Amino acid sequence: MMRVVLADDEDLIRGALAALLDLEPDIEVVAQVGNGLDGVRAVERHRPDVAVFDLEMPELDGVEAARRLTGVPIVLVTRHARPGVLKRALAAGVRGFVPKTTPATKLAAILRDVHGGGRYIDPEIAASALTEGACPLTDRELELLRHTLRGGTIAAIAAEVHLAQGTVRNYLSHAMAKLHVTTRHEAARRAWEEGWI
Repeated sequence: MMRVVLADDEDLIRGALAALLDLEPDIEVVAQVGNGLDGVRAVERHRPDVAVFDLEMPELDGVEAARRLTGVPIVLVTRHARPGVLKRALAAGVRGFVPKTTPATKLAAILRDVHGGGRYIDPEIAASALTEGACPLTDRELELLRHTLRGGTIAAIAAEVHLAQGTVRNYLSHAMAKLHVTTRHEAARRAWEEGWI
């Protein structure tokens, strides 16, 4: 019997997925939780054979949750699959990456394959990742967007990277212009979605 932990902040989707997986004769959902941090705790507590995490969850997203775990294969499900996120997920050791439109029977087959040591990446997401353009941002712009993503103010970022506040603003303005967005937070989010930070 394959034991599975599910983590998804959408109760209806999580409950439906658990019910469908429980219909499989060789799969048992041993825990369901609503955020990434609880997902990590549930995996540590239950030591399942496979964990299924939503990519976008409160507390920790699926990639960050996967980074905190070792020894348990993680399959990420997502509504918004971006090639850069796939790269981050693979770097974090994720063994499967599937869209939420995947039928439950196919997901069950993917879980069996991952449990057996395999890996599954949705073909459309993989094709997009292979054709993705290069990052237009400099290393310094990426560094400052990383700090922005973590919620840092201009003053805090400047102090942390040992630059003047005006210099930080200039770098972030250049990044915003390159990404065609109007705020540094949008730029940071876009860079994260693309997998650049």
